[in-house]
Amino acid sequence: MVRFIASAPTLFPAEYVEEFQNCFDRAPAVPYDVIQSILREELQRPLYSIYEYIDPVPIASASIAQVHGARLKSSQKDVVIKVLKPGIEDTLVADLNFIFVVARVLEFLNPELQRTSLVGIIKDIKESMLEEVDFRKEAANIQAFQGYIDAMGFDRQAKAPFVYQHCSTKRVLTMERLYGVPLTDLDSIRSLVPDPELTLVTALNVWFGSLISCESFHADVHAGNLWLLRDGRIGFIDFGIVGRISPRTWAAMEVFLASFATEDYDAMASALSEMGATGNDINIDEFAKDLRKIFSSIQDLDTEIIVATARGPDATEVSANVVLDERQMNALFLDLVRVGESYGLKFPREFALLMKQLLYFDRYTRLLAPSMNMLRDERINISTNRQPRRTDLFQ
Repeated sequence: MVRFIASAPTLFPAEYVEEFQNCFDRAPAVPYDVIQSILREELQRPLYSIYEYIDPVPIASASIAQVHGARLKSSQKDVVIKVLKPGIEDTLVADLNFIFVVARVLEFLNPELQRTSLVGIIKDIKESMLEEVDFRKEAANIQAFQGYIDAMGFDRQAKAPFVYQHCSTKRVLTMERLYGVPLTDLDSIRSLVPDPELTLVTALNVWFGSLISCESFHADVHAGNLWLLRDGRIGFIDFGIVGRISPRTWAAMEVFLASFATEDYDAMASALSEMGATGNDINIDEFAKDLRKIFSSIQDLDTEIIVATARGPDATEVSANVVLDERQMNALFLDLVRVGESYGLKFPREFALLMKQLLYFDRYTRLLAPSMNMLRDERINISTNRQPRRTDLFQ
């Protein structure tokens, strides 16, 4: 239930979503002996025959999985092991089935709710969340994204972690350990590359290109999952949440992005109407006025830039980090959904996923390239009319 509420900002009040988000991002760690038992059961061989060592102290512990650092015995490569926590899948299936049944009952008792596609939304979220607890799906997502990077010639600019299939299963995922810094660590980024703005341009081009040229896109690009690696490449990490966008939705999304960049709310209303697949004639002028009210609040979203100063033996180091107000972000989605529903629109799930990633990138822009317009910069390709090329990244 916690995971469901935290993953559905368009269904629940923002304060609920934020609180439950905190719950699954900082879940209690599972004892290491339990993790060892799961690894032995899944891998079906002694752990010492696979790993040189496993750090018993987890790198991270969330509601669904726990991550430990390790080293492979054969190649001496540093890796991370993502382990599904015990009982999670059964609990998740039971909770989601219960919510699905309740939604069906509510729609039966109140036919008006059918207009909001509540059952359809819950079914979509259920399928997505069940993919998160099958690490074979995540492994496939990672490999597909890396295949896209290689095919587009972006391998010198970006990478995803290599998956070690011989020690990965449905409940265990062993991946290459990437070393770098979050895209919000301005001081460290400056120590690795001469121009942080070009780093952001690279990240945007690779991500936008995946919307067009990859079977799925990374749908959780918060700072913990988007790094500048030590070798200067962009590292895309954690593919548990991905999105898949239909050509029809992306065509409308292109118009939406262009209208958003120019604040053309009439064009935005038309694009969202097309995306929402409403069969009713709507008042575009009134819809545009409502959208203006909603999207003008984006500029008011609180982005706190935390500056930390540490005095070392030779110099004073200053670092910065961006903290985005998730409550305000979720409130924005709720307002958009409410207004859309009042006009009979039913937004596809990928629209909310895309919007959230764009808000993350907007915040990175404020820190790394405050004078850059993310949607109007000629170095950034968001159009299906021209496939992204390697030369786009650093011109």
